[in-house]
Formats: sequence, structure tokens, C-alpha cells
Amino acid sequence: MSRHKARHEGAPGAGEVSARAVALTEALDIGGHRLEPASSRRGRELAGRVTDRMRLSGEHTVVALAGATGSGKSSLFNALTRLDIAAVGARRPTTSAAAACVYGAENAGPLLEWLGVPAQHRVSQESALDSGDDRLQGLVLLDLPDHDSTELSHRLEVDRLVELVDLFVWVTDPQKYADAALHRRYLSKLAGHDAVTVVVLNHADRLSPEALETCRRDLERLVAADGLREVEVMTTSATRGDGVPGLREELATAVARRNAWSQRLSADLDTVAEELTKEVGEPHRPASALLEGSGLTPALESAAGVPRVVSAVGQAYQRDAVGAAGWPVTRWTRRLRPDPLRRLHLRPAVEGGSKRGADADAANNALQLDADLARSSLSRPTPGQRAAVELALRRVGDQAAQGLPARWATAARAAAEPSPADLSDAVDQAIVSADLGLTRPRWWMVLAAVQLVLLLAAIAGLVWLVVLAVTAWLKLPEPGTPYLGAIPVPTLMLIGGLVIGILIGLVVRWVAPAAGRRRGARVSKRLSKAVQAVAEQRVVAPAEQVLADHRATLDALQRARS
Repeated sequence: MSRHKARHEGAPGAGEVSARAVALTEALDIGGHRLEPASSRRGRELAGRVTDRMRLSGEHTVVALAGATGSGKSSLFNALTRLDIAAVGARRPTTSAAAACVYGAENAGPLLEWLGVPAQHRVSQESALDSGDDRLQGLVLLDLPDHDSTELSHRLEVDRLVELVDLFVWVTDPQKYADAALHRRYLSKLAGHDAVTVVVLNHADRLSPEALETCRRDLERLVAADGLREVEVMTTSATRGDGVPGLREELATAVARRNAWSQRLSADLDTVAEELTKEVGEPHRPASALLEGSGLTPALESAAGVPRVVSAVGQAYQRDAVGAAGWPVTRWTRRLRPDPLRRLHLRPAVEGGSKRGADADAANNALQLDADLARSSLSRPTPGQRAAVELALRRVGDQAAQGLPARWATAARAAAEPSPADLSDAVDQAIVSADLGLTRPRWWMVLAAVQLVLLLAAIAGLVWLVVLAVTAWLKLPEPGTPYLGAIPVPTLMLIGGLVIGILIGLVVRWVAPAAGRRRGARVSKRLSKAVQAVAEQRVVAPAEQVLADHRATLDALQRARS
């Protein structure tokens, strides 16, 4: 059994070929513009050919005889079919369009239409004088134009049909078997198609047996160098009939197995998938998280004014603490200083500045603005801050692109560099919608109640003392005045209410800055997480999606290969 016959065994089935074509299409869809355009186009064309060939007759095997001018290709075609169908000429190209001899024309019409063989160039073996060989039933034998024709249309026709046929028979002769046009343009591009390739050294009658064997071995060496290491070179003589029965037997074996079409498509899928895999490269995962070491989050915080927000939160805490728990007599002075958060549009204005209690609490519980509508009044980033953000974005992009081929690396870098305006807006919205922790602490409410009691006590003591003074001035009977030790109760109420209230107010003013700094630290962590979330969503996620697409493309290409 020849090497070529042995390779007919274990051919892929229609289901496998179809699934691999689907996987190839999936890889092309996922890879998209990140794949080389030429390779992507070839992949799309192949997927279309697989679909077309599978809906056509699987009972027919399309075999193409291809060769150079003077190789005896058309004479060999006539010898194989035992009919005088193809025009023969030795000095110039004679075959202008493919001729087809069909063994079993039933259901072959759509296939021949797909091949583009004109009706006048089709011959049915059953209609010819020779009844034909039953073992060739299902064979569609094509005589292609000369691949080295001086006519461009002839060469283009060969190139077109080479992409469509199921099995190749490349016919050459002792003078042209080393021709670069054959090896570089065709055979080398069919590397991996050993199972559907036959190479024939024709005009065997022109050489002695020793010279013929030398040529055959040299041609076999050249064919192996083209990547067709499992192809056996056959020798024929169309004029004497040498080797023609053996070639006919080879074709009969291929036809009988009814799998040349699936072997051809399988080899094509392997070739295209391997080509794309080389271009896509190896599976790539960054050595570390994309944000790690990039400095993007701190750069975005600085550019967005997070330090200013944190400072404003601390100042606002101190101002609000004095306003809530400070000495009521001097509490109004806080209105002389503007609210730092309100100036940044991070706290809504409260109508009715004199409102207290429940109204103030309600205002403090509605401090955050609608994130879809509001913007802060933070200053725009400086050129230095913008440059720091751009540098950090490039670091993320370079980290994502490391190890990727050029087109994928470009896509990863582009994904990691969103529009500056969009990124700035997203960070600003994150700051506006973040929880700045402005709800009043309970100890403010307690001290506010104590301050109110102390103020009322001081007022009551003052009124009491005034009443006693007026009574004494009018020389009216003095009412009894209770004492606490040696100190009259009214005096104790007045002095105690004022002194304790002032002391509490001073303690609040002393404690508020430290508490404000602690609140600012907590808010700083929240804002940092919010900004990092924006960086993850707007920068890291798109870049990681490119990497995920890269891995998915490779996985689909792996499934497209046999």
C-alpha cells in the first residue's frame, strides 16, 4: 500500500469539520480587528467554503489535474478518462478553462456550478462511448489551465480552482519538475495537505529507467522540502500508458473512500488555524495585577482633588461640631465662615439657616447629591497632574500589552487609555456620590441638649436674680431664696450654666479638629476605593477584556485544529 493510500484512513467526519469551521468563525469574531486582515480574510473565505462544500454532494470527489505548459497534463487527462476531451498542445498554453469529466452526473450539477465549470466543458462518462470504470463512480476529474500560462486569466482560474477541489494531481515533467512557479506558488503553500496531494512525473518515456528514477527521487526531495513529506511521486507516460493504471487506481481509492473533501477541508482548517495561532501568539497573563505598581489610583486622586475633599471634610466636621455642640451664645459666629463642602458642591444648601433639630438632621441625612445630575466644583487638574495620570495609564497599558503581538498590544494599550474627559467625569461622579460620613454623631446631640439645658438654667437664674433685685429695690417682702451651701441657687444656676456651657464649648473646639482629621482619614479610604473602582472599571476592565479575548481566540483556534 502506498503512503498516499494509507493516509486516506482516519479522515475527519462532516460533523467534526463543521464544528472546527464554527470554532474558526468564533475565533475570527472574537479576534476581530486585532487579527491580521489578510489572515482574517482567508479564514472567512475558508469558513464559507466549508459551508458551501458541505451542502453540496458528498458522493462526488473533485480531482484536479494541474501542471505547466508542455507537462502533458491534458494528454494524461485524456488517458485517464479514455476519451479525447482535453485539447493538447506542447508549445503554448491551450487550456483556457477547466474541463470536467464526471463519473456519475446525478446530483453533480450544483457542485459543478459551484466549481464554475461551464456547461459546454462538462462531459459525463456514462454518455461517452466508453462505459467507464465503476470504481470511479463519483469522480469529477478537472483539467485545469496551465499554471504558468502567459494569460493572466488562465493563472487566476487555476488559483481559484485550487482553493475548491478535493484532491490535487500535480503533473510535471523532467524538464520543469524543479520550476519555482510550481514549488513556491503552489506546493509549498499546500504543506500539510499530504493526504490530498499526488505528484506525477510525466513523460517517463523520454528518459532511461535509471535517469527516470534519479529524477523521481530528486522531485520527491523537492516535494518534501515544500512540506509534503508523505507524498509519493508517481511516474507516468501519457503516450505509452506507463503508470496510468496506477494513477487511475490511486484515484479510484480516493473516490471509494468518499472522504477526500473532508480531508482537504481539514487540512485547510489546520493551515489557517496554525497561521492565525502564530500571529496571535502564546496565551498571555500579566505577571501581576494591572494596577499594581502603576500609580494610577494616587494619580487620579490627586488630579481629581481628593486631598482637597478630605481637608474639606475635616474642616466641615469641626465647623459642624461647633455649630451643634458649641456654646449657643457664640454658635452663630460659625456662619461667618463658609461651608467648605458646600463650596465644592458636595453638600446641598439648607433652606432656612435658622432651622435646628429635626430640620438640620434631615439636611445632614441628604448631604449627597444625585450622582447622575451633580458635579463637584473641584478645580481642573494641573498639567503636571494630567501628565502623571497619562504616565500611569501608559504603565497599565504596557503591563497589559507585554508579551502580546503588535496588533493585540496596540489594542490592549488603547483599551487602557480611555478618553480623558470620560475618565475625569467618572472620577468626579465617584467623588460626588461617595459617602462622606456627614451624619451627625450622637454625642453632638447629647451635648447640644446639655448646652440647651445649661443655657436655660443660666437664663432662669438670671431672671430669678433680677426678680430678687427688683423686689429689694421696691422694698417688697423678699421671697425665700434657696441656698446650696453658702451659694444662692439662682446665682449658682447663672454662673454654673454660663461657666459649664463655655467650658463644654471650649472642649468641643479642642476635640473637633482631631475628630475631624479621623473622619477625614476614613473618608480618604472611601474615596480611594471609589477612585480605584473607577480605574478598575474604566481602565483595567477594558484592558483585561482584550486579554480575555486573546485567550478565547487562542482557545477557539485550538478547537479549529485537528
